[in-house]
Amino acid sequence: MTNESGNPTGLDAYKPSEIAKLIEQAGVAKTQLTFVQLFSLGVLAGAFIALGAMVYTVVMTGADAGFGPVRMLGGVAFSLGLILVVVGGAELFTGNALIVMALIDKRIGAGSLLKNWIVVYFANFFGALLIVGIAVAAGSFELMGGAAGVTAANIASAKFLLTPMEAFARGVLCNILVCLAVWLSFGARTVAGKILAIIWPISAFVALGFEHSVANMYLLPAGLAAGAEGGISEIIHNLAPVTVGNIVGGAGGVALSYWAIYVRR
Repeated sequence: MTNESGNPTGLDAYKPSEIAKLIEQAGVAKTQLTFVQLFSLGVLAGAFIALGAMVYTVVMTGADAGFGPVRMLGGVAFSLGLILVVVGGAELFTGNALIVMALIDKRIGAGSLLKNWIVVYFANFFGALLIVGIAVAAGSFELMGGAAGVTAANIASAKFLLTPMEAFARGVLCNILVCLAVWLSFGARTVAGKILAIIWPISAFVALGFEHSVANMYLLPAGLAAGAEGGISEIIHNLAPVTVGNIVGGAGGVALSYWAIYVRR
């Protein structure tokens, strides 16, 4: 039996080999955006992920963070961020680790890749900080009698205590799941399919306590604004190894693996 899309399996999704081609084409297109387009879309992505992190913080307020089902629910809430990025359209640093496929296939140069990563990274940070500022102005940390602010501070404090190796390793594992979520979303043909493809890998990384650099661009400053002890040095202490881990996990763990399987000639 063949479905309407002509797929004899009845599975209305692109095959992995087709996803690889779509991701590579998208990577080329991303490097052709103007600076204004790239920065603007990066700001949006940072804001989107921050909004997901805000919802996650509220969901975890008053709950036992050591209880597995609660952590999974928090992950579902956090999935809002990547859903907005993928369906709404934005440039996310962690997801753009997949552009490495186009680099290895010699369809773009190293300079184009680095330009994309650098512009998007700082645009994501700017977008996340904008949401922190708006959240402070809106009194968001005073929700539930100030309990939401306590949760935000506790989240940041826990992240500040991670060793560089812990932060790096959690960053690797995190972006393997994030890039797999993006990969799966490319396989879906409908908006509903993309949303379902995103929710489970993202919920998994949140439930497992992995580290996402762009999420931390919101969570760490938000925690400081809510009363956590620390400053810029503590933020750098976390973001530096997490960012490197995210690159290794996304570019090496996902992009290079699928390139070797489906694209390499």
